[in-house]
Amino acid sequence: MGNFLYGIDFGTTNSALSIYNEDSKEIVATIIVPSLLYFFSDQSSSAPLKYVVGKEAIEAYVTDGMSGRFMKSIKRILPRSSFIETKIYNRRLNASDLVTLILKELKQRADVITGVDCSKAVIGRPVFFDDDDASKDILAQKRLNQAASNAGFSDVRFQFEPIGAAFAYERTLKHKEKVLVADLGGGTTDFTFLSLDPERAGAKERHTDIIATGGIYIGGDNFDSSFMWEKGTPYFGKHTLYEAAPGKMLNVPVSLFANICSWEQMNFFNGQKIKNDLDNYYHYSKKDRKFKNLITLTENNLGYSVFQAIERSKLELSNNPNTDFLYSKMGIEIDEQVSRMEYDQIIQKDLNKISKYLDEFLLKNNILTTDIDSLFLTGGTSMVSAVNNLFNDKFPEKPIHSGDNFISVAKGLAYSGYLFEDN
Repeated sequence: MGNFLYGIDFGTTNSALSIYNEDSKEIVATIIVPSLLYFFSDQSSSAPLKYVVGKEAIEAYVTDGMSGRFMKSIKRILPRSSFIETKIYNRRLNASDLVTLILKELKQRADVITGVDCSKAVIGRPVFFDDDDASKDILAQKRLNQAASNAGFSDVRFQFEPIGAAFAYERTLKHKEKVLVADLGGGTTDFTFLSLDPERAGAKERHTDIIATGGIYIGGDNFDSSFMWEKGTPYFGKHTLYEAAPGKMLNVPVSLFANICSWEQMNFFNGQKIKNDLDNYYHYSKKDRKFKNLITLTENNLGYSVFQAIERSKLELSNNPNTDFLYSKMGIEIDEQVSRMEYDQIIQKDLNKISKYLDEFLLKNNILTTDIDSLFLTGGTSMVSAVNNLFNDKFPEKPIHSGDNFISVAKGLAYSGYLFEDN
């Protein structure tokens, strides 16, 4: 039957699991599942919650008339102390509960392939869950630990995600190199500088090869949020005026629109108080047509479909100088051309933060450009053209490589069995 180890990359956008056969010392399969949850509208108080994960969540979301509860970017709530739990059809689920559902799905799919109930895993984690905040990092790690246990993993080690990516890249090298690895995901951007040597691939002791690690809480979700703020929110009434008192017109609070730009907020932006507030603003705005779009968005759980349109625009701009930001659903109509130059300006603030952090990371760890032999970029956000330009501008003389942006980390984690030698 074989002995197996699972390398698990629980990601903000996608999650992946690589199955490593410890006897044959090879990866036998890799599974990718979008990090999405959908809870059906038709639930019974006496039965377990009915839900689906991944692509099936998207299909069910549409088939179910978008009347259930759709959730994405769940990883981003792990460090949030303000998030205690959410209520889903009279059931209370905390952060670990939500993550458990995705890890359990990955495990079940992998167990079908291996034919065993595998409880051994190396699970990836960002270098910092939230901008070098120790208390938030401890909270996120605790919640992830609990989720892994709930999902059936009793023998677990954790590895920084960029180190996992580095170990996957190492197996493609011909000779020893000092490599700067950048893992650009949906929620975080992580850096690791380490010595890679194909002759040491699979060695039991790798701690001495890791020279420096660091990260910042900025990723593709931030790009999407910035785009939604600039290009999306005007279609949902960001500039709406309402009559606060007879003859006194004020702008609707911008906090309402900040919430629809952030998935960690939109996941839970459906309480009764919010609904009452929106109805009141709509009434006192004399039923502003664009503000009505905001009510339609929240009441019909359309957030994911809007962000899908944003994601399509982002991907198209990686290969084309112009694209159209298009959305048409339930009376909400968006049709606007966006240029790559304009998109780059929209995300420039986030790019500047990544660039500044990278400079600080190199300075803090006394890493000179001449010390770096090559760079390895991974993660879905690394495909954004402006991100590639950032690294090409900083390291014009260095070769920049990339692997499979969605499975490199999981494969590298599966190669990290040396972590179990500690005990």
